[in-house]
Amino acid sequence: MPDLLVMGGGALGSAVAAKLSGHKGWRVRVLERDPSYAQASSALSAASIRQQFSSPLNIALSQYGLEYLRGMGAEAQFNERGYLYLTAEPERLRELHALQARCGADIELLSPDALKQRWPWLATQDLALGAFGRSGEGWFDGWALLMALRRQALAAGAEYLRGEALELLRDTRGCIGGVRTDVGIEQADLYLLACGAWSGRLAATAGLHVPVEAKRRSVYVFRSPEHAPRSPLVIDPSSLWFRPEGDGQFICGGEPLDSRSDLPLDPEANLFEERLWPALAERVPGFESLRLERAWAGYYEMNAFDANGLVGPMRECPNLHLACGFSGHGLQHAPGVGRGLAELICDGSYQSLDLSPLSPDRIAADKPYRELNVI
Repeated sequence: MPDLLVMGGGALGSAVAAKLSGHKGWRVRVLERDPSYAQASSALSAASIRQQFSSPLNIALSQYGLEYLRGMGAEAQFNERGYLYLTAEPERLRELHALQARCGADIELLSPDALKQRWPWLATQDLALGAFGRSGEGWFDGWALLMALRRQALAAGAEYLRGEALELLRDTRGCIGGVRTDVGIEQADLYLLACGAWSGRLAATAGLHVPVEAKRRSVYVFRSPEHAPRSPLVIDPSSLWFRPEGDGQFICGGEPLDSRSDLPLDPEANLFEERLWPALAERVPGFESLRLERAWAGYYEMNAFDANGLVGPMRECPNLHLACGFSGHGLQHAPGVGRGLAELICDGSYQSLDLSPLSPDRIAADKPYRELNVI
């Protein structure tokens, strides 16, 4: 019986385990250092889904993720309120809209007057255009998705092991011969690196270059007398994003002031007051009198090469597959990546959706598959 050892039991690792376990005799074990997922990116994500990407494959992965979320029913708590991208430079947004429309995304372009008519609380004087996802976009319960994937994996026969992968051990052929963990050495026929923000560091223990780093992103919860009725998830030109969180609350985030890697998992101290609050008050004047209530931080698994996922085998180490580096969109794409990798491992090729543009081979070939819409 062939076996796979998955390093990382978050959404991506669990999605692969859910699809592969028991299929054509495959045995799957999932190594997860913290079954509570207290610091896992899957659990700390703002948990949203969009089709407003710049690459066709990411749009298709979102469409499958959307299908999966809808299949979860009420458990997903899916708020299909859309994304609203705002810009002062309309040419690029029009180009992206044309691509997204060709891929079947339901995106509407809105002039400043149309934006103001639909959302009167929105300041539009400096805007040239907005792109609104009328359907198939919004936010959901990220924890529920993670648990659904994990339950599906367990039901299919996957075994979850508690332990931290510390070192990849290569044999004389250059393949992975085992994984040293804090509880011993685990061996398998095939290995999957799905450790999120820590994937690059673990790969380096075997002399492998996987350009994935832990980049902190802070999320702030605030309350305001301006309720911004019917608000979608708004992406401002300043890099600010915000959306409703229910019961008069909103959450927001944006580009960090400190962009170093591997920073402590604490909310950035000055980001809200120095950058986000001024941007919020400028875009929604009623937010000027908001009250900050709490904050948290999570890690993006940033792929420094092209801000896109790394999926599939490494040419220099053929029994090691990757599922990492999604740079903030891994949770929404986990169901599609899990399905695709299970097909590749079982059948030798992708069957439902060709994920080969995300192959790690593109790094050595210096051929990026760049994603421009990174939040």
